[in-house]
Amino acid sequence: MKYISRTVWILSLISLFTDTASEMLYPIMPIYLKTIGFSIVLIGILEGVAEATAGISKGYFGKLSDTSGRRAPFVQIGYTLSAISKPMMALFVYPLWIFFARTIDRFGKGIRTGARDAILSDEATSATKGKVFGFHRSMDTLGAVIGPSLALVYLYFNPQDYKTLFYIAFFPGLLAILSTFYLKDKKKPSNQPKVSTPFFSFLKYWKASPTAYRKLVIGLLVFTLFNSSDVFLLLKAKQSGMDDTMVIGAYIFYNIIYALFAFPVGILADRVGLKKIFIIGLVLFAAVYFGMAVNTNLYLFFGLFFLYGVYASATEGISKAWISNITNKKDTATAIGTYTGLQSICTMLASSLTGLIWFQYGATAAFVATASVTVFVIVYFITIPKPVTYKNA
Repeated sequence: MKYISRTVWILSLISLFTDTASEMLYPIMPIYLKTIGFSIVLIGILEGVAEATAGISKGYFGKLSDTSGRRAPFVQIGYTLSAISKPMMALFVYPLWIFFARTIDRFGKGIRTGARDAILSDEATSATKGKVFGFHRSMDTLGAVIGPSLALVYLYFNPQDYKTLFYIAFFPGLLAILSTFYLKDKKKPSNQPKVSTPFFSFLKYWKASPTAYRKLVIGLLVFTLFNSSDVFLLLKAKQSGMDDTMVIGAYIFYNIIYALFAFPVGILADRVGLKKIFIIGLVLFAAVYFGMAVNTNLYLFFGLFFLYGVYASATEGISKAWISNITNKKDTATAIGTYTGLQSICTMLASSLTGLIWFQYGATAAFVATASVTVFVIVYFITIPKPVTYKNA
């Protein structure tokens, strides 16, 4: 564990606290919004605006972090905004206020993502990137186990008391805020002339980036375009006969597997190669979606969610580790911010596309389409040359 530095521990605990708060609200967010008068259409618009805000801002603030030479302030501000947005959602129920609060939450994510991942990259060597990013994902996902579990227990004793959960969620968020103040930039930026950073300036990085980065990100984005929200997996389980408690239980089970496997899979990736582990993750994803298309056995769904947890542990942190290894160290936040920004937009489109296919042709067609495209993406990644570490990574 010597490669897990104090800074990595701090960032991982911050993510754990923040994800505990966010995932406490994730299962009940649509229900709460409907109780205060939001229609399905308005909920869709709300989430679309929020995700678009996060997506576009990730690239800009990643670029700003690189040009300023600062990391810690972006992490501190980003997590603070996300924490204070939770009680704001319950304070007033006016639609414009809800839009404002939800956007503040996603804006915070946009501010912190590139800088946070750049810190993680700086705390690792090219031989330990999988371990460091895997450990962080493991701790982050542990919050996704704790959060829904707390919500489930609370609602068991206080049915339909959704508003109070938004206030409770502020407390782990507050722990995250306090933890950010233990972060310090390793060195102060030199007195270099200030560089103007227009909002969409990060898009220029695409042309200047290494060829290996562009090839990798193209494959990742094509996959993301068909990798819709986990809500569709839960909806399929629900339609197959699971009750609400079993559906939430399946979601918690998936996150437990993700949390347990992320770190050991990261260790394995450093030994056998990031590319190999990532491709194995995609194979598992395709198997899960083909399985979801035909399965109706309630117990087999837990097997599929097990594989889905392993898939997540083999791709989420691994992809960022891969990116940080093939880009210049001074551009890490820009590279990851650009990718995650475009990824957020593609994710939004993916859910819309899957929803449309589901509506027109049924759940089976939606899952088969996703799995089939994933097979082509797997072939694409097999043809990409083995990643070569950038000399200044």
